[in-house]
Amino acid sequence: MDKSKRLFPKSKRFFRRRLPPIQSGDRIDYKNMSLISRFISEQGKILSRRVNRLTLKQQRLITIAIKQARILSSLPFRNNEKEFEKSESTTQATGLKTKKRVYSSIKFKFQSKLK
Repeated sequence: MDKSKRLFPKSKRFFRRRLPPIQSGDRIDYKNMSLISRFISEQGKILSRRVNRLTLKQQRLITIAIKQARILSSLPFRNNEKEFEKSESTTQATGLKTKKRVYSSIKFKFQSKLK
């Protein structure tokens, strides 16, 4: 089939080639926090190789660097600020419920003594 006789002509799209996330001069090290933080999700998880667009060797080095930074406490193991806020609000709510129960039981005892 000749190219000029095609039923559906190919669309000519221009794709911009994406730059690699790690340049050749960047050192993958646990001290390089600006580089490491690009490969961690908001929850503190290590992003996959597909998402990062890294080579296998680069992903291994990034993973090792992140784990070293976590062990040395320069990175948290998990970023659970939202979970912490939720747990605080639930404890406050349950605390109110228990206080109401205590006060109602004291009222009942007091009223029974008055009779």
